[in-house]
Amino acid sequence: MKQSHPHILIFVLATACFIGCGAPGVPLPPSLELPKPVTDLRAARKADKVTLSWSMPTETTDGQAVRHLSPVQICRSIDAVIKECGTPIGKVSVSPVAQPASVRGKRGRGKSVSPVAKVQVHYEDTIPPELQKENATGQITYAVVVPNEKGRSAGLSNQVQVPAAPTLPPPAGLQAQVTADGIVLNWTRSSEGREIGHVQYVYRVYRREEGGAASNAVGDVPLDASTPAQLVDHSVEWEKTYNYRVTVVTVISLPGKPQAEVEGGDSAEVKVFAHDIFPPAVPSGLEAVASGVGQPPFVDLIWAPNTDADLAGYNIYHHEQGGQPMKINSELVKTPAFRDTTAAGGKKYFYSITAVGLRGNESAHSEEASETVPGANLKP
Repeated sequence: MKQSHPHILIFVLATACFIGCGAPGVPLPPSLELPKPVTDLRAARKADKVTLSWSMPTETTDGQAVRHLSPVQICRSIDAVIKECGTPIGKVSVSPVAQPASVRGKRGRGKSVSPVAKVQVHYEDTIPPELQKENATGQITYAVVVPNEKGRSAGLSNQVQVPAAPTLPPPAGLQAQVTADGIVLNWTRSSEGREIGHVQYVYRVYRREEGGAASNAVGDVPLDASTPAQLVDHSVEWEKTYNYRVTVVTVISLPGKPQAEVEGGDSAEVKVFAHDIFPPAVPSGLEAVASGVGQPPFVDLIWAPNTDADLAGYNIYHHEQGGQPMKINSELVKTPAFRDTTAAGGKKYFYSITAVGLRGNESAHSEEASETVPGANLKP
């Protein structure tokens, strides 16, 4: 019996392994190239404009890279749910995201690849006036469809809604005035916008600090004729510049449902510099009491405290009959009391007080209080 040669056995095993490793796997079906549906559609309404935003899909439903697309279809309906797009209200042409060669053709190989950045797409729809009036308390629903180059798709995106209520044009004649209480804003009242059923309107005032991008709402004012078209912004910071605008907000209040709002267009901005030229209130209740006989000469002063938020302190003035008031304190007095030790015995003095703000604005003089210092003085 012949023995097998070791070299021949190794050659046979290697050949068998090579043939086994090169055997084809399970055949994969051809890709339908249907882009995955959009899942992050968003909608924001301002006046009669609705801005839709979404991310374009980068993969097909079977994991391939999206290569060819037809224009994205924009769907709109007054129904709560869109079952099919029907005739689109608009289309957006978007090129597929270019993917590196290392990503393409990975389907079925079980290899992970880095995600590809998605393209953000925006579309602006104008709501027809008749659609707003006919559905004042209703909703408008939107969806998008992303078809392949043959016009086939994997279905509708997620659906989003905005109120269908009509909006009003912005008010005219916005003006701003700096006062001690804050910025007073006035505008021309709109002749439109009477409350109808569950729909009513309010003016909303926005403020933007000069150089900033964000605007903050500072208050609402009813649109009815009994309320002045005016708002006072008490929350300003002095020595800053602000830009104000006003819009009319449509408010929809349906029983059992959350309140919905739609903002109309914006008025032209008005710029104002909040310069503080306003002193605190004039002090009141001043009283003067001189030292007794046999004491060193002085006059004690007391008055009602000033409650202004920007009060920095007080100045004290006195003068003799026919003279001019002279300040007798070297630093601002922080409390509503002061002792004048500069008074001379045997003389009559007239006193007044002023209040000084944090930015140096000084009030008018208070009403005067007079007092005569006894003439008999003690030596120190």
